[in-house]
Amino acid sequence: MGLPVESVSIKATEPAEASRAQGPLHGWAMLWTLLGIFAGGMALNLTPCIYPLIPITVSYFGGQAARGGQGQSKLIVHGLCYMLGLSVTNSALGVVAALTGGLMGAILQNPVVLLVIAAILVCFAASLFDFWELRLPGGLTQAAAKSYTGYFGSLFMGLTLGVVAAPCIGPFILGLLTWVASMGSPWLGFIIFFTLSLGLGLPLFFLAIFSGQLKKLPRSGGWMIWVRKVMGWVLIAMAVHFIRSMLPDPLDVIVMGVVALAAGLHLGWFERSQANFRAFPALKISVGIVCLILAAFLITSRVMRSPGVSWKPYSEEIIAEAQKRSKPVIIDFYATWCTPCRELEEVTFHDAAVVQHAERDFVMIKVDVTKGGNPLYESLLQQYNIKGVPTIVFLDVYGKERHDLRLADYLVPDQFIERMVELKKSPPVKSVKGNP
Repeated sequence: MGLPVESVSIKATEPAEASRAQGPLHGWAMLWTLLGIFAGGMALNLTPCIYPLIPITVSYFGGQAARGGQGQSKLIVHGLCYMLGLSVTNSALGVVAALTGGLMGAILQNPVVLLVIAAILVCFAASLFDFWELRLPGGLTQAAAKSYTGYFGSLFMGLTLGVVAAPCIGPFILGLLTWVASMGSPWLGFIIFFTLSLGLGLPLFFLAIFSGQLKKLPRSGGWMIWVRKVMGWVLIAMAVHFIRSMLPDPLDVIVMGVVALAAGLHLGWFERSQANFRAFPALKISVGIVCLILAAFLITSRVMRSPGVSWKPYSEEIIAEAQKRSKPVIIDFYATWCTPCRELEEVTFHDAAVVQHAERDFVMIKVDVTKGGNPLYESLLQQYNIKGVPTIVFLDVYGKERHDLRLADYLVPDQFIERMVELKKSPPVKSVKGNP
């Protein structure tokens, strides 16, 4: 039984196929994304809300170990309990966000919702830029920071760290939650927030372990204000990410490049925060240069990008003409809010080899279900039993689907070409069974 457009947009990926279980991130993309999230979690330790917790955490762990008289080994156990509590809280948030991805996927079709999300992120970024201040009630902060003894105390500290640090890390986590929800993968939500928790908790863990050898911590100062503003620019970038689907090509990527350019100039040269260590000016300039390089890459890569696949709108006439010409057909079911859909369009379908194969040997059809309500597209969703987007259907020269080639996730250009080559071969007998 087919699903209407609103149901198809429930998730960017559905576990209908093994390839879909990989989620929108896998391979090297997954590795680099997790490394970036881990680094972001570590960077959150440098924000003003987290920094005061460092000496408190170190003294707490040291006191727990001293009570037990077991020294370093017990201190390690307390630190692991602390990180476990932090990971449980954040990972649960990631899983919940991903499980609500169906609702989020449908909601993200609405431009008004996208603008509201972007406005919230910009509002939180403004708080990190010191235009206004976000504070928790004093009683809630004190309750969360209350000391408890034993291993449960360390676990509880980890569980409640997010509450104490919410004024600084809350905006960042909100943006990450929205991103995870839009992908709709529970296991990916767990992995992402578990990695964030490791990055957030690992520095505190090592500070606690070596608390006896720690002579002094860097003094707080202007460098923490600078780190706050780094996080503010991260939120600005996330806001632009959510409204990209509303922007025409190539403006969507150019705007992101402009954000990187503005961030680099501000963080590297215009921001006047000072610190009491000599490497700080070099650090600021280095971050500024990296942002400028990223801006140049984003802008030039999109402006100079070669033409992509030439898509045709779906019609029975086009399908019939393809059969007369003995050309196989590739149908891309697509939505602008779908992350892997955009990745396919921007990477795979702009690859020179893929474009060459498509122009020479195939009829390429795109069915855009972003908005929904199109009777023709709704019938196609039922006809081909489309469970979610992206879904790419491969029809042989007889107009019958090769179910063994159906794609429901991002695929790199080389592997996509392999499917194109396979489609050009004589279809197996089984491929015609049960076709629409």
